[in-house]
Amino acid sequence: MKAYNIEALAKQHLDESREFLKELIRCESTPGCESEAVALSRDWFARAGCECELPEIPSDIIRDPEYSFADEPITYEGRANLVARRRGHARGRSVILQSHLDVVPGGDWKEAFTPMDEEDFVIGRGAVDAKGQVAAIWLAMKILDDLGVSLAGEVQAQAVVEEELGGNGALALIRQGYKADAAIVFESTGLNIHPANRGAIWFRIEIEGLPTHMGRKHEGISAIDLAVKVIQALYDYEKKIVADSANYPGFERYACPVQVNVGVLRGGSWPSQVAADAVLEGGVGFLPNRSMEQVKHEIEEVIEAIDDEWLRTHYKLTFPKLHNDAYEIPYDHPVVTTLQKAAADSGLNSEVFGWNVSCDARLYAKVGGMPTVVFGPGSVSEAHARGEKIAMSDIAKAAEATVRFILDWCR
Repeated sequence: MKAYNIEALAKQHLDESREFLKELIRCESTPGCESEAVALSRDWFARAGCECELPEIPSDIIRDPEYSFADEPITYEGRANLVARRRGHARGRSVILQSHLDVVPGGDWKEAFTPMDEEDFVIGRGAVDAKGQVAAIWLAMKILDDLGVSLAGEVQAQAVVEEELGGNGALALIRQGYKADAAIVFESTGLNIHPANRGAIWFRIEIEGLPTHMGRKHEGISAIDLAVKVIQALYDYEKKIVADSANYPGFERYACPVQVNVGVLRGGSWPSQVAADAVLEGGVGFLPNRSMEQVKHEIEEVIEAIDDEWLRTHYKLTFPKLHNDAYEIPYDHPVVTTLQKAAADSGLNSEVFGWNVSCDARLYAKVGGMPTVVFGPGSVSEAHARGEKIAMSDIAKAAEATVRFILDWCR
């Protein structure tokens, strides 16, 4: 491959990338409110020589079996993702570089959407999850534009909405036919390369009791007491999936690679009444040795196996919200080895292993049928945190590695 001064170009445009990131952070782009950030990104990617389009999210996306619902209904009128292309001149291998523009709320962090500089770092909501990732993709596209190289395959940058709700923006683009020969989903991986992701699915269990006055407690059936039985059974199930997943290839380094969590318990309405109802909400994290459908079936089996005749006919199990399947591709797949070489040539010691997090990558891999890896600057420990930050030097290195990957992959 011809030698290019990629590192020098990354340094040359790093201040611009910083300014782009800070402008993005000023956009309070929580789910449903991303339009300003999308429009801003379109303008910046156009300045980097990209052919930009804003595919609108179809309103019927809510009927897609992979759709993830929010607590409150979100409308899609006038809302779009960004696709920024650098066209190929032939039928060379293509690649998607993807990340997301939506962020979690600032919460009690009053300065969340007021970006701050602290030496190498930019601080603000979305700095690492994932507006810093979008800035890294922009820097890579700007470097390519400066190089003026003619690539055989297309490079397609995507900045999507609603990743934090489960990936509805990415899902819309995939259903609309935006595909490539490989996808790199940018998340805060510490510049490591992840060809596999853990899955995560949220459940809701609604339990009906038999309410009576506290004085006649022995004649009633407490939905809260039944919920306690279900919680214990779920945590016994956790022990089973932990044992099944021990030393799973690519995830050996994690002490607890899978988990069952009950995060919400609501029950009853009056202190002196036997509880008439209870609701449990929680999630299961699982590795690629289980499918999402298998996990759904196993949760149902867990409840059905509880020795309580009333419970078996007075509960409802649903999965209305987040449902991220696990995925993996071979660790020696060309997209993995090409990116690993590009990272090494950029001076990085990127490791290749499975990521104990779920993100949009599983949609590109499982719904889109594309070989997919996760890669990007920054630490996942900063995501959603108060004081969230990212190092601009890491953004520069991510962009360098990405450009070297593209020059090899899309030639």
